[in-house]
Amino acid sequence: MKKLVVFGFLCFFGMNALVQAQSKYKKAGGAKTTAAPTTVAPVTAPATNTNAKPRTKSAYLNNNASNASGAVSPDTTRPSAGAVTSSVPSSSAVNIRFDTTIVGGFDTKQEVSLRSNYAVDRQLTKDRKPLEYDYIREDDQVWSQFVWEEIDGHEKMNQGFMYPGKDDNGDQRFFTILLNAIKYDSVVAFSPDNDQFKTPLTADQVGNLTAGTLDTVDVADPVSGVIERVITRKPRFSPDSVYTFRIKEQWIFDKESSKMTCRIIGIAPIAKQVVAGKSQPRTLFWIYYPDLRKSLVKYEVYNPKNYAGRMSWEELFESRYFSAYVIKSTINNPGDKYLNGLIKDPLMRLLEGQNIKEKIFNYEQDLWAY
Repeated sequence: MKKLVVFGFLCFFGMNALVQAQSKYKKAGGAKTTAAPTTVAPVTAPATNTNAKPRTKSAYLNNNASNASGAVSPDTTRPSAGAVTSSVPSSSAVNIRFDTTIVGGFDTKQEVSLRSNYAVDRQLTKDRKPLEYDYIREDDQVWSQFVWEEIDGHEKMNQGFMYPGKDDNGDQRFFTILLNAIKYDSVVAFSPDNDQFKTPLTADQVGNLTAGTLDTVDVADPVSGVIERVITRKPRFSPDSVYTFRIKEQWIFDKESSKMTCRIIGIAPIAKQVVAGKSQPRTLFWIYYPDLRKSLVKYEVYNPKNYAGRMSWEELFESRYFSAYVIKSTINNPGDKYLNGLIKDPLMRLLEGQNIKEKIFNYEQDLWAY
């Protein structure tokens, strides 16, 4: 009985102490206790971009104030939209130079020699003048025919047309001689549409036939940073690609002198150009031959046997010291067609051209009785 009373007394005092402790805790804290948060190691923040937009209004205002005061420098590593970056400093000057010394080009600058290139004084070439043609009255021409021929510079007899040597008056290719006559001697070139000399061409129009596209190369000085912009003009085609020349001539039998006379009327260079993967001939322009004679006497034809015994180009054409094949004539040609439009076989066309030459020769020989 005594043990039971003692246990009850201890429980009463224990409950009383627990109630007093809880009341003291509520008065001191007044809030629920929560579990302590887990501590996380701080992460190093990346470098801030000063151009990035701030996420808060206060930070946005502070950022604008700092930019206005010049405290924050703008980011220059990323160019703005539409800007062009260049490794050359903007303060460096640009020198533009036109290079006219095109190797193998038609429009190369003609240089003048400061010393004589010959052991003798060559004044005869400068003083040469072509002989005047004999006047032929219309009533004196008993028989006449027109013949069109082509001269191929690859033939052995016509190698002088492609001679690439240099002389006092420049390149000695015959096509270059024609261009110099148009440029320096005021010889008029005509449109290649027909051989009637109806539409004249200017010197610039003729130059555009051979002038190609412009090629620009920038060369920078590694020390001063000065840029030299070299502009060159590439030729449209190689000078060696113009090796065919078409001539229009008239054969006349003059009864007053009793001889057959050949007068060249015009000359046209023909270039080989690639169109759609195929090489096609193209007539560049026509030149009236009597206007060209004054220029041809100033140029001499290459002579492999004797350099001092060279003839002028005017003498070469007047003496017919060249090889050519007939491509068209007015003999038995009511359709006014070329031989390639009448005969498909190339060999038969050459034979027909020789037949036309024999008809002209036989007409003169048949007039005489022995």
